[in-house]
Amino acid sequence: MGGAEVELTWLLSGIAVWFAAGSALSAYARRRTGSGVVEYFLAGRGIGGVVSALTYSATTYSAFMMVGLVGLTYKSGAAAIGFELTYLLGTVVLLSVFGPRFWAAGRRFDLVSPGELLSLRYGDKRVGGAAAALCLVMLLPYAAVQLMGIGYLLNTLSGGGLPFAMGVLLAAGIAFAYSWWAGMRSVAWTDALQSGIMLVASVLLVLFLQTRMLPGGLGGALTARPELLRATWSFPLFLGLALPWAFFAVTNPQVVQRLYIPKDPASLRRMVLLFAAFGLAYTLLCGYLGLAAGVALPGLANPDGAMPELLSRVPGPLALVVALSIMAAAVSTLNSIVLTLSSQVGRDLARALSPSMGDARELAWGKGAIPVITLACIAFALARPGLIAVLSAMASGGLLVQLPAVTGAFFWRRGTRAGALASLLGGAAVVGALSAAGWKPLGHWPGIWGLAVATGLYVGVSLLTRPDPGAAAFHDGVEEDLKVHFGL
Repeated sequence: MGGAEVELTWLLSGIAVWFAAGSALSAYARRRTGSGVVEYFLAGRGIGGVVSALTYSATTYSAFMMVGLVGLTYKSGAAAIGFELTYLLGTVVLLSVFGPRFWAAGRRFDLVSPGELLSLRYGDKRVGGAAAALCLVMLLPYAAVQLMGIGYLLNTLSGGGLPFAMGVLLAAGIAFAYSWWAGMRSVAWTDALQSGIMLVASVLLVLFLQTRMLPGGLGGALTARPELLRATWSFPLFLGLALPWAFFAVTNPQVVQRLYIPKDPASLRRMVLLFAAFGLAYTLLCGYLGLAAGVALPGLANPDGAMPELLSRVPGPLALVVALSIMAAAVSTLNSIVLTLSSQVGRDLARALSPSMGDARELAWGKGAIPVITLACIAFALARPGLIAVLSAMASGGLLVQLPAVTGAFFWRRGTRAGALASLLGGAAVVGALSAAGWKPLGHWPGIWGLAVATGLYVGVSLLTRPDPGAAAFHDGVEEDLKVHFGL
């Protein structure tokens, strides 16, 4: 294997070995998975703390880290690392506050999807249905971007030997297999494998750069480019990027659903602690790579090309391992999104429209949605429309409008179904309109305005309407279980 690219045979062999290892885990998970919706979509609420932490980490950290964050740090320096650390800090705080509440509510009320919690709390299935529809619209393009990233990466790394479309289909097939075979248990166990690949690959690449490309150390090399250590972002830019991601833990359904799966309170606590450790290590490693690229490879026209350019300077075997880690990061995010969206189709849409639907039929709807959602992601990725960039940018801001309804579900008894519906629909409409028009009023991003409108509608409409009588039972039940299981 050469340094500039990886031979196609080696690349396909590496993917085959990785897929075989994941398939073995998935097959074992299938034998351990019982029947029913809770078993399939939540692994029977029986995942231990270590695996819970690893699947949460792999789901959270997509290919953005090794490509996007490296490129962002290459372009803007330490400010990008500060943005990512803000996200990590926000996530750990939110997990500490909301994690026990989601876990307790999931156990007490037998919840499967994030939207179902909103339907139960507000006494109206339309609230959960609106949240599910919002997630489908916002997350499908985001999931498709994962496939596009893999397609471009494999095409570049193989020197054009592996067509873009083939890379997309390969990644989609692997993600489909991992999610379809055994649901959450398969996804969680393969995520554990993939998070290990992500961490090991980044460590190996950092060690190579430190010893071969920057023998004097990064600190000394940065004296040549001190601007990389300065805060260069404007406040609106930092707020527009950081705020949606800071609340990622309670607004993105694929990570919220993972708060239902730890087997006991101790496992949930272990999940939060280990995720914090993983996130800090992975963020600093990827940030280092971005700074190192800024020093070693100045003048790149496209910052997103920093990682591919780095890989062109390292030995082929290392480039292959790093490429597989990026692919693993994208696949782990993709299959988690697909699995969660399919559970929302079954629970928040199909069962909401047919309340008498049994467990087996709901599971059939959910499993049936997996290939449909996967095919939709493939279609988006292969079409490569200009619209997908707008929709992808909308994703984090669009999902952020759920924050008032989610926060109020646990902390404001006065919140009503009308307020929740108005905030979801009104906030999403504002984000969609501003994103489509490319407007940033007063310099602030659409997600900021969407959140402001959603919050105003939630509070205002709730104060003008009557709370659902069942809200008190929801709050009392959650608070009782918090005292029993967490001493809160």
